[in-house]
Amino acid sequence: MLRTKEQYHEDLFTMRSNIYIGGECVGRNDPRLRPGINVLDITFDLAQDPEWKGVATAISPVTGEEINRWAHLPQNPHDLIQKQKLIRLGARRAGGCIQRCMGHDAINALAICTREMDDANGSEYHRRFIDYLKVYHHKDLDGCCAQTDSKGDRMKRPSEQQDPDAYLHIVEERKDGIVVSGFKMSITQAPYADEIIALPTRALGEEDRDFAVAFAVPADVEGLKLITRPVWLREKDNPEAGPFCRYGVSDCIVFFDNVFVPKERVFMCGEWQFGRRLALLFADSHRHSYSGCKPAVSDILCGAAALSAEANNIQKASHIKEKLSEFAGAAELAYAAGIAAAVFGEKTASGVFFPNEIYANVGRRLTGETIYHEYNLLTEIAGGIAVTMPFSEDFEKGENKEALERFILRNPKLSPEASRKIWQFVENVGASSMASWYKIAGVHGGGSPIMETIALNIGYDFEDKKRLARYLAGIDESLDDSSMRDSKPDFSGMG
Repeated sequence: MLRTKEQYHEDLFTMRSNIYIGGECVGRNDPRLRPGINVLDITFDLAQDPEWKGVATAISPVTGEEINRWAHLPQNPHDLIQKQKLIRLGARRAGGCIQRCMGHDAINALAICTREMDDANGSEYHRRFIDYLKVYHHKDLDGCCAQTDSKGDRMKRPSEQQDPDAYLHIVEERKDGIVVSGFKMSITQAPYADEIIALPTRALGEEDRDFAVAFAVPADVEGLKLITRPVWLREKDNPEAGPFCRYGVSDCIVFFDNVFVPKERVFMCGEWQFGRRLALLFADSHRHSYSGCKPAVSDILCGAAALSAEANNIQKASHIKEKLSEFAGAAELAYAAGIAAAVFGEKTASGVFFPNEIYANVGRRLTGETIYHEYNLLTEIAGGIAVTMPFSEDFEKGENKEALERFILRNPKLSPEASRKIWQFVENVGASSMASWYKIAGVHGGGSPIMETIALNIGYDFEDKKRLARYLAGIDESLDDSSMRDSKPDFSGMG
Protein backbone atom coordinates (compact mmCIF):
# COMPACT_ATOMS: atom_id res chain seq x y z
CA MET A 1 0.00 0.00 0.00
CA LEU A 2 0.93 3.66 -0.23
CA ARG A 3 0.06 5.65 2.87
CA THR A 4 -1.07 9.24 2.62
CA LYS A 5 0.52 11.75 4.95
CA GLU A 6 -2.77 11.90 6.84
CA GLN A 7 -2.60 8.15 7.47
CA TYR A 8 1.04 8.54 8.51
CA HIS A 9 0.01 11.24 11.01
CA GLU A 10 -2.81 9.10 12.37
CA ASP A 11 -0.42 6.24 13.05
CA LEU A 12 2.29 8.53 14.41
CA PHE A 13 0.18 10.49 16.87
CA THR A 14 -1.25 7.36 18.51
CA MET A 15 2.20 6.07 19.48
CA ARG A 16 3.32 5.89 23.10
CA SER A 17 5.01 9.02 24.44
CA ASN A 18 8.70 8.19 24.81
CA ILE A 19 10.31 11.38 23.47
CA TYR A 20 12.24 13.67 25.83
CA ILE A 21 12.95 17.31 25.03
CA GLY A 22 14.54 19.46 27.70
CA GLY A 23 13.88 16.83 30.36
CA GLU A 24 10.17 16.64 29.57
CA CYS A 25 8.42 13.59 28.11
CA VAL A 26 6.32 14.69 25.14
CA GLY A 27 4.13 13.14 22.47
CA ARG A 28 4.79 13.10 18.77
CA ASN A 29 2.35 15.96 18.30
CA ASP A 30 4.76 18.34 20.06
CA PRO A 31 5.04 21.43 17.79
CA ARG A 32 8.83 21.35 17.97
CA LEU A 33 8.78 18.06 16.04
CA ARG A 34 6.45 19.34 13.34
CA PRO A 35 9.14 20.76 11.00
CA GLY A 36 10.70 17.30 10.74
CA ILE A 37 7.33 15.65 10.21
CA ASN A 38 6.71 18.15 7.40
CA VAL A 39 9.79 16.77 5.65
CA LEU A 40 8.47 13.22 5.77
CA ASP A 41 5.13 14.49 4.49
CA ILE A 42 6.90 15.34 1.23
CA THR A 43 7.88 11.69 0.79
CA PHE A 44 4.29 10.52 1.21
CA ASP A 45 2.88 13.27 -1.03
CA LEU A 46 5.27 12.50 -3.89
CA ALA A 47 4.33 8.81 -3.80
CA GLN A 48 0.66 9.79 -4.16
CA ASP A 49 1.31 12.06 -7.17
CA PRO A 50 0.71 10.26 -10.51
CA GLU A 51 3.46 12.32 -12.13
CA TRP A 52 5.98 10.80 -9.73
CA LYS A 53 5.07 7.14 -10.33
CA GLY A 54 8.20 5.12 -11.01
CA VAL A 55 10.36 7.74 -9.32
CA ALA A 56 8.79 8.02 -5.86
CA THR A 57 7.31 4.52 -6.17
CA ALA A 58 8.47 1.06 -7.21
CA ILE A 59 7.13 -2.48 -7.39
CA SER A 60 8.12 -4.55 -4.36
CA PRO A 61 10.16 -7.65 -5.26
CA VAL A 62 8.78 -9.41 -2.18
CA THR A 63 5.05 -8.59 -2.35
CA GLY A 64 4.48 -7.46 -5.95
CA GLU A 65 2.70 -4.36 -4.59
CA GLU A 66 3.39 -0.78 -5.53
CA ILE A 67 5.43 0.68 -2.67
CA ASN A 68 7.18 3.86 -1.71
CA ARG A 69 10.68 3.81 -3.20
CA TRP A 70 12.10 4.52 0.25
CA ALA A 71 11.11 0.94 1.17
CA HIS A 72 12.40 -0.65 -2.05
CA LEU A 73 15.28 -3.11 -2.51
CA PRO A 74 17.04 -1.98 -5.72
CA GLN A 75 17.11 -4.73 -8.34
CA ASN A 76 19.23 -3.05 -11.05
CA PRO A 77 21.18 0.14 -11.85
CA HIS A 78 17.96 1.91 -12.88
CA ASP A 79 16.58 1.46 -9.36
CA LEU A 80 19.71 2.99 -7.83
CA ILE A 81 19.60 5.95 -10.21
CA GLN A 82 15.91 6.50 -9.48
CA LYS A 83 16.68 6.43 -5.76
CA GLN A 84 19.46 8.97 -6.24
CA LYS A 85 17.18 11.18 -8.36
CA LEU A 86 14.37 10.97 -5.80
CA ILE A 87 16.70 11.95 -2.98
CA ARG A 88 17.96 14.99 -4.88
CA LEU A 89 14.52 16.17 -5.94
CA GLY A 90 12.95 15.45 -2.55
CA ALA A 91 15.78 17.26 -0.77
CA ARG A 92 15.34 20.29 -3.04
CA ARG A 93 11.71 20.51 -1.89
CA ALA A 94 12.63 20.13 1.78
CA GLY A 95 15.43 22.65 1.55
CA GLY A 96 17.93 19.96 2.54
CA CYS A 97 17.95 16.50 4.12
CA ILE A 98 14.94 14.37 3.11
CA GLN A 99 15.74 12.04 6.06
CA ARG A 100 14.25 8.78 4.78
CA CYS A 101 17.35 7.47 3.05
CA MET A 102 18.66 5.98 6.32
CA GLY A 103 15.85 3.46 6.53
CA HIS A 104 16.28 2.61 2.85
CA ASP A 105 20.01 2.00 3.27
CA ALA A 106 19.44 -0.07 6.42
CA ILE A 107 17.01 -2.52 4.82
CA ASN A 108 19.30 -2.94 1.82
CA ALA A 109 22.25 -3.70 4.07
CA LEU A 110 20.19 -6.22 6.04
CA ALA A 111 18.83 -7.91 2.92
CA ILE A 112 22.37 -8.53 1.69
CA CYS A 113 24.07 -9.42 4.97
CA THR A 114 21.34 -11.74 6.29
CA ARG A 115 21.62 -13.78 3.08
CA GLU A 116 25.41 -13.94 3.44
CA MET A 117 25.16 -15.03 7.08
CA ASP A 118 22.69 -17.74 6.15
CA ASP A 119 24.92 -18.97 3.32
CA ALA A 120 27.89 -19.14 5.68
CA ASN A 121 26.22 -20.49 8.82
CA GLY A 122 22.97 -22.15 7.79
CA SER A 123 20.98 -19.64 9.86
CA GLU A 124 17.51 -18.34 8.98
CA TYR A 125 18.01 -14.59 9.27
CA HIS A 126 17.23 -13.83 5.64
CA ARG A 127 13.85 -15.57 5.67
CA ARG A 128 13.08 -13.80 8.93
CA PHE A 129 14.07 -10.45 7.46
CA ILE A 130 12.01 -10.97 4.29
CA ASP A 131 8.97 -11.82 6.43
CA TYR A 132 9.53 -8.56 8.31
CA LEU A 133 9.97 -6.67 5.04
CA LYS A 134 6.64 -7.94 3.72
CA VAL A 135 4.94 -6.20 6.63
CA TYR A 136 7.17 -3.14 6.15
CA HIS A 137 6.06 -2.90 2.52
CA HIS A 138 2.41 -3.69 3.12
CA LYS A 139 2.09 -1.02 5.82
CA ASP A 140 4.31 1.51 4.00
CA LEU A 141 6.43 2.00 7.12
CA ASP A 142 9.18 4.54 7.65
CA GLY A 143 12.31 3.10 9.23
CA CYS A 144 15.02 5.05 10.99
CA CYS A 145 18.50 3.52 11.11
CA ALA A 146 20.26 3.61 14.49
CA GLN A 147 23.87 2.74 13.71
CA THR A 148 26.24 5.14 15.47
CA ASP A 149 27.03 4.00 19.02
CA SER A 150 28.14 6.51 21.65
CA LYS A 151 31.46 4.56 21.69
CA GLY A 152 32.63 5.69 25.15
CA ASP A 153 36.45 5.55 25.36
CA ARG A 154 37.46 5.65 21.70
CA MET A 155 40.73 3.86 22.46
CA LYS A 156 38.92 0.76 23.74
CA ARG A 157 36.97 -1.95 21.96
CA PRO A 158 33.27 -2.49 22.76
CA SER A 159 33.97 -5.36 25.18
CA GLU A 160 36.60 -3.27 27.00
CA GLN A 161 34.33 -0.33 27.84
CA GLN A 162 33.80 0.52 31.49
CA ASP A 163 30.13 1.10 30.69
CA PRO A 164 28.94 -1.62 28.28
CA ASP A 165 26.04 0.64 27.22
CA ALA A 166 28.58 2.72 25.25
CA TYR A 167 27.77 0.19 22.52
CA LEU A 168 24.40 -1.43 21.95
CA HIS A 169 24.68 -5.03 23.13
CA ILE A 170 22.79 -8.18 24.00
CA VAL A 171 21.98 -8.44 27.70
CA GLU A 172 20.05 -11.69 27.57
CA GLU A 173 19.15 -14.32 25.00
CA ARG A 174 15.80 -16.09 25.33
CA LYS A 175 13.98 -18.66 23.24
CA ASP A 176 11.50 -16.02 22.11
CA GLY A 177 13.95 -13.17 21.56
CA ILE A 178 16.70 -11.04 23.07
CA VAL A 179 17.04 -8.17 25.54
CA VAL A 180 19.30 -5.32 24.44
CA SER A 181 20.75 -2.25 26.11
CA GLY A 182 22.91 0.67 25.04
CA PHE A 183 23.13 4.12 23.49
CA LYS A 184 22.93 5.10 19.84
CA MET A 185 23.67 8.76 19.05
CA SER A 186 23.08 11.41 16.37
CA ILE A 187 20.10 9.46 15.05
CA THR A 188 18.08 11.63 12.68
CA GLN A 189 14.24 11.50 12.43
CA ALA A 190 13.80 8.86 15.15
CA PRO A 191 10.97 10.78 16.91
CA TYR A 192 8.71 10.62 13.86
CA ALA A 193 9.68 7.21 12.48
CA ASP A 194 7.52 4.09 12.67
CA GLU A 195 10.45 1.74 13.24
CA ILE A 196 13.97 1.86 14.64
CA ILE A 197 16.37 -0.41 12.75
CA ALA A 198 19.57 -1.05 14.74
CA LEU A 199 22.85 -2.10 13.10
CA PRO A 200 26.47 -2.50 14.29
CA THR A 201 28.72 0.47 13.78
CA ARG A 202 32.15 -1.15 13.43
CA ALA A 203 34.28 -4.26 12.97
CA LEU A 204 34.04 -6.63 15.91
CA GLY A 205 36.24 -9.30 17.45
CA GLU A 206 35.22 -12.59 19.01
CA GLU A 207 35.34 -10.96 22.43
CA ASP A 208 32.75 -8.45 21.13
CA ARG A 209 30.18 -11.13 20.33
CA ASP A 210 27.44 -9.55 22.47
CA PHE A 211 27.78 -6.32 20.47
CA ALA A 212 27.08 -8.06 17.15
CA VAL A 213 23.37 -7.40 17.01
CA ALA A 214 20.85 -6.13 14.46
CA PHE A 215 17.09 -5.88 14.76
CA ALA A 216 14.00 -3.73 14.22
CA VAL A 217 11.57 -2.48 16.85
CA PRO A 218 8.63 -0.06 16.85
CA ALA A 219 9.85 3.43 17.71
CA ASP A 220 7.67 3.48 20.83
CA VAL A 221 8.57 0.01 22.13
CA GLU A 222 8.68 -0.38 25.92
CA GLY A 223 12.08 0.56 27.34
CA LEU A 224 13.10 2.75 24.38
CA LYS A 225 13.77 6.42 25.13
CA LEU A 226 14.35 9.08 22.47
CA ILE A 227 16.24 12.02 23.99
CA THR A 228 15.68 14.57 21.26
CA ARG A 229 17.18 17.79 19.94
CA PRO A 230 14.83 19.42 17.40
CA VAL A 231 16.12 22.07 15.00
CA TRP A 232 13.80 24.56 13.38
CA LEU A 233 13.72 28.06 11.94
CA ARG A 234 12.39 31.08 13.79
CA GLU A 235 9.65 31.65 11.22
CA LYS A 236 8.34 28.06 11.24
CA ASP A 237 4.85 29.15 12.39
CA ASN A 238 4.63 32.27 10.22
CA PRO A 239 2.15 31.59 7.37
CA GLU A 240 3.80 34.38 5.35
CA ALA A 241 7.25 32.79 5.49
CA GLY A 242 8.67 30.84 2.57
CA PRO A 243 8.43 27.04 2.31
CA PHE A 244 12.02 26.61 3.51
CA CYS A 245 10.95 27.80 6.97
CA ARG A 246 8.40 24.99 7.40
CA TYR A 247 11.03 22.26 7.45
CA GLY A 248 13.47 21.10 10.10
CA VAL A 249 15.00 18.04 11.70
CA SER A 250 15.24 16.21 15.00
CA ASP A 251 18.18 14.12 16.18
CA CYS A 252 18.26 11.75 19.10
CA ILE A 253 20.21 9.84 21.60
CA VAL A 254 18.36 6.55 21.33
CA PHE A 255 18.58 4.77 24.68
CA PHE A 256 17.71 1.08 24.66
CA ASP A 257 17.01 0.45 28.34
CA ASN A 258 16.70 -3.35 28.47
CA VAL A 259 14.44 -3.51 25.43
CA PHE A 260 12.97 -6.89 24.50
CA VAL A 261 13.19 -7.76 20.79
CA PRO A 262 11.04 -10.69 19.58
CA LYS A 263 12.95 -13.41 17.76
CA GLU A 264 11.23 -12.71 14.43
CA ARG A 265 12.68 -9.18 14.49
CA VAL A 266 16.28 -10.23 15.28
CA PHE A 267 18.55 -10.23 12.20
CA MET A 268 21.98 -10.69 13.82
CA CYS A 269 22.70 -12.22 17.20
CA GLY A 270 26.35 -12.78 17.99
CA GLU A 271 27.76 -13.20 14.45
CA TRP A 272 30.74 -10.95 15.20
CA GLN A 273 32.49 -11.97 11.96
CA PHE A 274 29.81 -10.06 10.02
CA GLY A 275 29.81 -6.89 12.13
CA ARG A 276 32.17 -5.03 9.82
CA ARG A 277 30.38 -6.30 6.73
CA LEU A 278 26.95 -5.12 7.86
CA ALA A 279 28.31 -1.77 9.06
CA LEU A 280 30.01 -1.09 5.72
CA LEU A 281 27.04 -2.25 3.67
CA PHE A 282 24.93 0.42 5.34
CA ALA A 283 27.69 3.02 5.14
CA ASP A 284 28.42 2.48 1.44
CA SER A 285 24.72 2.48 0.54
CA HIS A 286 24.28 5.66 2.59
CA ARG A 287 27.22 7.32 0.88
CA HIS A 288 25.58 6.58 -2.44
CA SER A 289 22.49 8.31 -1.08
CA TYR A 290 24.66 11.35 -0.39
CA SER A 291 25.28 11.64 -4.12
CA GLY A 292 21.63 12.66 -4.27
CA CYS A 293 21.14 14.82 -1.19
CA LYS A 294 24.40 16.76 -1.17
CA PRO A 295 23.97 17.92 -4.78
CA ALA A 296 20.56 19.17 -3.64
CA VAL A 297 22.22 21.19 -0.86
CA SER A 298 24.63 22.58 -3.46
CA ASP A 299 21.63 23.48 -5.63
CA ILE A 300 20.06 25.37 -2.72
CA LEU A 301 23.27 27.20 -1.78
CA CYS A 302 23.89 28.03 -5.44
CA GLY A 303 20.36 29.39 -5.77
CA ALA A 304 20.78 31.53 -2.65
CA ALA A 305 24.11 32.84 -3.89
CA ALA A 306 22.73 33.62 -7.36
CA LEU A 307 19.70 35.42 -5.87
CA SER A 308 21.89 37.44 -3.51
CA ALA A 309 24.10 38.45 -6.44
CA GLU A 310 20.96 39.61 -8.25
CA ALA A 311 19.76 41.51 -5.19
CA ASN A 312 23.17 43.21 -4.99
CA ASN A 313 22.99 43.85 -8.76
CA ILE A 314 26.39 42.21 -9.29
CA GLN A 315 25.21 39.12 -11.16
CA LYS A 316 27.11 40.04 -14.32
CA ALA A 317 30.48 40.45 -12.61
CA SER A 318 33.02 37.90 -13.86
CA HIS A 319 34.24 36.90 -10.39
CA ILE A 320 30.63 36.18 -9.35
CA LYS A 321 30.10 33.94 -12.38
CA GLU A 322 33.31 32.10 -11.52
CA LYS A 323 32.18 31.51 -7.93
CA LEU A 324 28.76 30.28 -9.05
CA SER A 325 30.43 27.81 -11.40
CA GLU A 326 32.09 26.18 -8.40
CA PHE A 327 28.67 25.19 -7.06
CA ALA A 328 27.93 23.56 -10.38
CA GLY A 329 31.19 21.61 -10.32
CA ALA A 330 30.65 20.26 -6.81
CA ALA A 331 27.01 19.33 -7.33
CA GLU A 332 27.31 17.63 -10.67
CA LEU A 333 30.57 15.78 -10.00
CA ALA A 334 29.02 14.27 -6.87
CA TYR A 335 25.86 13.38 -8.76
CA ALA A 336 27.93 11.85 -11.56
CA ALA A 337 29.81 9.73 -9.02
CA GLY A 338 26.45 8.42 -7.83
CA ILE A 339 25.43 7.49 -11.37
CA ALA A 340 28.77 5.75 -11.89
CA ALA A 341 28.26 3.87 -8.61
CA ALA A 342 24.88 2.68 -9.88
CA VAL A 343 26.03 1.69 -13.37
CA PHE A 344 29.13 -0.12 -12.08
CA GLY A 345 27.33 -1.72 -9.13
CA GLU A 346 26.83 -5.44 -8.66
CA LYS A 347 24.01 -7.91 -8.12
CA THR A 348 24.37 -9.60 -4.73
CA ALA A 349 23.26 -13.11 -3.75
CA SER A 350 20.22 -11.57 -2.05
CA GLY A 351 19.03 -10.11 -5.35
CA VAL A 352 19.74 -6.55 -4.18
CA PHE A 353 21.74 -4.47 -6.66
CA PHE A 354 24.43 -2.67 -4.67
CA PRO A 355 26.33 0.49 -5.69
CA ASN A 356 30.03 0.41 -6.50
CA GLU A 357 31.78 1.28 -3.25
CA ILE A 358 34.63 3.26 -4.82
CA TYR A 359 32.40 5.68 -6.72
CA ALA A 360 30.00 5.94 -3.76
CA ASN A 361 32.82 6.90 -1.39
CA VAL A 362 34.48 9.26 -3.87
CA GLY A 363 31.21 11.15 -4.32
CA ARG A 364 30.63 11.36 -0.58
CA ARG A 365 34.19 12.48 0.06
CA LEU A 366 33.91 15.25 -2.50
CA THR A 367 30.75 16.66 -0.93
CA GLY A 368 32.23 16.55 2.57
CA GLU A 369 35.36 18.38 1.46
CA THR A 370 33.49 21.14 -0.37
CA ILE A 371 30.58 21.89 1.99
CA TYR A 372 32.32 24.64 3.99
CA HIS A 373 33.80 26.10 0.82
CA GLU A 374 30.30 26.38 -0.62
CA TYR A 375 29.11 28.26 2.47
CA ASN A 376 32.15 30.50 2.12
CA LEU A 377 31.20 31.22 -1.49
CA LEU A 378 27.69 32.15 -0.38
CA THR A 379 29.11 34.50 2.27
CA GLU A 380 31.49 36.16 -0.19
CA ILE A 381 28.71 36.80 -2.69
CA ALA A 382 25.97 37.81 -0.24
CA GLY A 383 28.01 39.88 2.18
CA GLY A 384 27.18 40.53 5.82
CA ILE A 385 23.59 41.70 5.46
CA ALA A 386 22.28 38.17 6.00
CA VAL A 387 23.23 38.35 9.70
CA THR A 388 22.82 42.09 10.35
CA MET A 389 19.44 42.82 8.75
CA PRO A 390 16.61 44.02 11.03
CA PHE A 391 13.78 41.66 11.91
CA SER A 392 10.84 41.20 9.58
CA GLU A 393 8.57 43.16 11.93
CA ASP A 394 10.69 46.27 11.39
CA PHE A 395 9.93 46.07 7.67
CA GLU A 396 6.23 45.44 8.21
CA LYS A 397 5.30 48.08 10.79
CA GLY A 398 6.58 51.06 12.77
CA GLU A 399 7.94 54.45 11.86
CA ASN A 400 10.98 53.04 10.02
CA LYS A 401 9.01 50.96 7.52
CA GLU A 402 9.37 53.40 4.60
CA ALA A 403 13.04 54.04 5.31
CA LEU A 404 13.82 50.33 5.42
CA GLU A 405 12.10 49.75 2.09
CA ARG A 406 14.52 52.26 0.57
CA PHE A 407 17.48 50.79 2.48
CA ILE A 408 16.89 47.21 1.31
CA LEU A 409 16.62 48.08 -2.38
CA ARG A 410 19.89 47.64 -4.26
CA ASN A 411 18.67 46.38 -7.61
CA PRO A 412 15.97 48.69 -9.04
CA LYS A 413 14.49 45.75 -10.99
CA LEU A 414 13.45 44.06 -7.73
CA SER A 415 10.74 45.17 -5.33
CA PRO A 416 11.62 45.95 -1.70
CA GLU A 417 9.58 42.93 -0.62
CA ALA A 418 11.42 40.57 -2.99
CA SER A 419 14.78 41.99 -1.87
CA ARG A 420 13.91 41.45 1.78
CA LYS A 421 12.77 37.88 1.17
CA ILE A 422 16.03 37.13 -0.64
CA TRP A 423 18.11 38.27 2.32
CA GLN A 424 15.90 36.43 4.78
CA PHE A 425 16.33 33.27 2.71
CA VAL A 426 20.11 33.76 2.63
CA GLU A 427 20.08 34.16 6.41
CA ASN A 428 18.04 30.99 6.88
CA VAL A 429 20.20 29.02 4.45
CA GLY A 430 23.57 30.33 5.62
CA ALA A 431 23.39 31.62 9.19
CA SER A 432 20.57 29.88 11.06
CA SER A 433 20.39 26.90 13.38
CA MET A 434 19.50 24.77 10.35
CA ALA A 435 22.54 26.11 8.47
CA SER A 436 24.80 25.00 11.33
CA TRP A 437 23.17 21.57 11.25
CA TYR A 438 23.80 21.23 7.51
CA LYS A 439 27.44 22.26 7.86
CA ILE A 440 28.15 19.55 10.45
CA ALA A 441 25.98 16.99 8.63
CA GLY A 442 27.78 17.79 5.40
CA VAL A 443 31.04 16.61 6.94
CA HIS A 444 29.90 13.89 9.37
CA GLY A 445 26.63 12.57 7.97
CA GLY A 446 26.99 8.92 7.01
CA GLY A 447 30.15 8.58 9.09
CA SER A 448 33.24 10.62 9.79
CA PRO A 449 35.55 11.51 6.87
CA ILE A 450 38.13 8.95 7.99
CA MET A 451 35.66 6.20 7.09
CA GLU A 452 35.77 7.25 3.44
CA THR A 453 39.56 7.12 3.60
CA ILE A 454 39.39 3.63 5.10
CA ALA A 455 36.89 2.44 2.50
CA LEU A 456 38.96 3.80 -0.38
CA ASN A 457 42.19 2.35 0.99
CA ILE A 458 40.50 -1.04 1.27
CA GLY A 459 38.74 -1.08 -2.08
CA TYR A 460 40.93 0.97 -4.42
CA ASP A 461 43.47 -0.87 -6.55
CA PHE A 462 46.69 0.92 -5.67
CA GLU A 463 48.72 -2.05 -6.94
CA ASP A 464 47.39 -1.34 -10.43
CA LYS A 465 48.76 2.21 -10.21
CA LYS A 466 52.14 0.88 -9.07
CA ARG A 467 52.22 -1.53 -12.03
CA LEU A 468 51.47 1.38 -14.34
CA ALA A 469 54.30 3.42 -12.85
CA ARG A 470 56.71 0.46 -13.07
CA TYR A 471 55.88 0.05 -16.76
CA LEU A 472 56.25 3.75 -17.57
CA ALA A 473 59.51 3.87 -15.60
CA GLY A 474 60.88 0.99 -17.63
CA ILE A 475 61.06 -1.46 -14.73
CA ASP A 476 58.46 -3.85 -16.19
CA GLU A 477 58.44 -4.73 -19.89
CA SER A 478 54.64 -5.01 -20.24
CA LEU A 479 51.48 -3.53 -18.76
CA ASP A 480 48.51 -5.71 -17.80
CA ASP A 481 45.36 -3.59 -18.14
CA SER A 482 43.00 -6.56 -18.36
CA SER A 483 40.97 -5.86 -15.20
CA MET A 484 40.11 -2.32 -16.28
CA ARG A 485 39.75 -3.30 -19.94
CA ASP A 486 37.34 -6.12 -19.20
CA SER A 487 35.19 -4.32 -16.61
CA LYS A 488 31.72 -3.56 -17.93
CA PRO A 489 28.88 -1.36 -16.73
CA ASP A 490 25.60 -3.08 -15.96
CA PHE A 491 22.81 -1.63 -18.08
CA SER A 492 20.17 -4.15 -16.99
CA GLY A 493 16.87 -2.49 -16.28
CA MET A 494 18.10 0.82 -17.71
CA GLY A 495 15.63 0.91 -20.60
